[in-house]
Amino acid sequence: MRILFIVKEFPHSKVIGGPIIIYNRVKYLSLKHEVSLLAFAEGPTREQVSSVAGYLSDLRLVPFPPERGGLQKAKDLISAPVPPYFMLCYSEEMYEKLREMVHALQYDVVISEYSMVAQYLYRNPDLAGIKRVMSEHECYWLSRRKVFRVNGLNRAGLLALYHLKGLKRFEFDMYADADKVLTLTPEGRDELLALRPGLDISVVPHGVDTDSFLPVEKEGGAPTVMFLGNYPHDPNRDAAVFFGSEVWPIIKREVPDARFLAVGRGPTADMRLTAERDPSIRITGEVDDVRPYFRESDVFVCPVRMGGGFRGKVLEAMASGVPVVSTALGAEGIPARPGDNILLAESPEELAEATIRLLKDRDLAGRIALNARELVVERYSWQKGVEILEEVLQEVVRGQGPGSSPASML
Repeated sequence: MRILFIVKEFPHSKVIGGPIIIYNRVKYLSLKHEVSLLAFAEGPTREQVSSVAGYLSDLRLVPFPPERGGLQKAKDLISAPVPPYFMLCYSEEMYEKLREMVHALQYDVVISEYSMVAQYLYRNPDLAGIKRVMSEHECYWLSRRKVFRVNGLNRAGLLALYHLKGLKRFEFDMYADADKVLTLTPEGRDELLALRPGLDISVVPHGVDTDSFLPVEKEGGAPTVMFLGNYPHDPNRDAAVFFGSEVWPIIKREVPDARFLAVGRGPTADMRLTAERDPSIRITGEVDDVRPYFRESDVFVCPVRMGGGFRGKVLEAMASGVPVVSTALGAEGIPARPGDNILLAESPEELAEATIRLLKDRDLAGRIALNARELVVERYSWQKGVEILEEVLQEVVRGQGPGSSPASML
């Protein structure tokens, strides 16, 4: 097959979060198929480009659209070609590059990774005769609604309310127009079908490099709790601030020498303010390799309260032998067995209590870490996920098989 990926953020070997899914899909599909990539990107390094370019027949990059000011946002409500939330990634240059690529080479299938760039597949006459697959990492309408419900009428909540304008109808009409929709979890599939029955959906799970993320014995040091994320993505920012301001003070009262690591790209002003108030909180910013931070950590937390999809960070922690405390939403898509391979909690008090238990009870922590590692090795290698994706794509291109079922899951 000739496969073209259109992605919101440039995927490379060192990236974290959703783009690492895309990198590994490109990497493993390229072993048997001809793969190309069209991505938004802002100044990737030569090393980042080289880590993925060798897998590609064609690679084209487009600058991110400029941030839209207040006046432009007001105009978007009236005359924008797509709802305000999708205008964040609306680019005529992206349409033009896509047109050039499909005219230069006859692709069998085009895959949009993240619904934000699925708009380039939606009713696009340049893609006539090419199968269109929309890989949904989270439902934006549901995500923005959760942000509004969590934040209410503060600044973040009002921005989410603005972004909800016209979002539901456009997003679900877009999915209905696709030849196939992919979700990362059965829960994500069921959420979409509850809102638009009849969508053609397959579940293609996240994965982790179990040969790279390995358990390593920690060599002393202060008790350490870790969270990982791309913080421009609001669910990650919210989780870090929520944990640092509401959960961490409870933990510190019980474990005074503990420290909290918030690892990842793009820490926000409110995150830095939280860290300034407590020197035991360390904000790393973007790092070349997250594995050393897993090796420093005694507990990994995933206190997300909004968003959707699959948190690959949880798989990486499990593969690294670090026991996990998570909200139910943070563990979505993982066959979590509380007390066996993970601890689940929701309120600040419950999250603090679970984290303290693992910091103090090393036998419990070791047992949970061991069971979680076994789960990840058995079910979540990248190769297994890409095998599922490959089969789905082949059925879409042939126009038969599970792709004809509204709720297909492989």
